[in-house]
Amino acid sequence: MILKILTGISILLYLLSSFGLIKSTRGSRIAVISILSAWAAALSHAGVIAINLTILQGLNFSFFSIASFIALIIVIFLLLAALSKPVEKLGIILFPSAALFLSLNTLLPSDTTITQGLSAEMLAHIFSSITAFSLLAIAAVQALLLTLQNYYLKNHISGKFVQSLAPLQAMEALLFQMISVGLLFLSVSLITGYIFIDDLFDQHLVHKTILSLLAWVIFSCLLLGKRYYGWRGKTAISWTLYGFASLVLAYFGSKLVLEIILDKV
Repeated sequence: MILKILTGISILLYLLSSFGLIKSTRGSRIAVISILSAWAAALSHAGVIAINLTILQGLNFSFFSIASFIALIIVIFLLLAALSKPVEKLGIILFPSAALFLSLNTLLPSDTTITQGLSAEMLAHIFSSITAFSLLAIAAVQALLLTLQNYYLKNHISGKFVQSLAPLQAMEALLFQMISVGLLFLSVSLITGYIFIDDLFDQHLVHKTILSLLAWVIFSCLLLGKRYYGWRGKTAISWTLYGFASLVLAYFGSKLVLEIILDKV
């Protein structure tokens, strides 16, 4: 009963926060209330995950469970970043996404992939992987907002929402900062995976490794292109989205096929 109540509260607050951010162009007070609401939603979401961990006595690595967990981490990173940087508008997309994955995890539960007694090394690999994905997911949403901002500016379209965003140069600077930190954690994830995972072939992790390496190459090339050739604008946006798409396929591609499409685990 408590689980259902916390889930309902979290979903409602996520949606209210997103709606509030859409309306926040009319005043900063609404934005502050929306952020506070998002913090409450994240705490409720964390409560749901904590209760599930206690009930299952381990980590659930089913598709919707891990998606819900990563969504929570993304929200927390966003809220922490919003304390010092103008990134709160990303919540318009990220908060409903968190509500969606939390809902799906509740409606379509699975306890068939519980992992217990993980070593410290594997926990480090999992933590760095989730952190990398979360930061680069925020960067991808930032890239989408930059696309919208570029379109409005080039076509001389005025809109309260776009006007409420940070200046274009500041938005791009934030994008590259997110990618830099995300790439650092992705590098740690790849290194720890190579060292501590015994057999990639037996564990069906070859595709994940290849796609993660591809994402690493894409993001690395983007940062090098920015430094030496001044890449920005559409080029930066495209490379960011390509890199994140590769990461999504790496993290969720096989899980989606096996657990949802083929109904296998």
